[in-house]
Amino acid sequence: MEIIEELNVPAPFFFDKIADSALYDIQKHTGKRITRKQLKNFEYIKQFNKNSRAKIKIDNFIDNAMYAFTTSTTKNRFAVSYVVEPVNEKSCKVRYEETMESYGLLQKINDRTVGLIWGFLRKRRFKSMLKQIEASY
Repeated sequence: MEIIEELNVPAPFFFDKIADSALYDIQKHTGKRITRKQLKNFEYIKQFNKNSRAKIKIDNFIDNAMYAFTTSTTKNRFAVSYVVEPVNEKSCKVRYEETMESYGLLQKINDRTVGLIWGFLRKRRFKSMLKQIEASY
């Protein structure tokens, strides 16, 4: 899935929101307070509920430009990236990409079926999140 949107917020403002979210998630799940400079290649385990957890790896972090991470479970692997480009001083272009690799034939069939149903809703929810960030400026 790929979404490209132009937002009426400066690129550093948008990127701060994304970076702050990552830092908060790391602190919540590890108890560690790290800096933005420490994000690249940082790995941690995220517990979703009693029986579900995932390994998160920050694959790339270029301040005010790119944030990419991978979420790995026993069933699949999600790769997500944000690329933020300034358009001018007051706006930016955000490119969000998400790919999923499923393990095992049944999981692949299940994920494709669910993906067709939920894909539209995920796009809508993501665009809504972008608008909320824009409105908070």
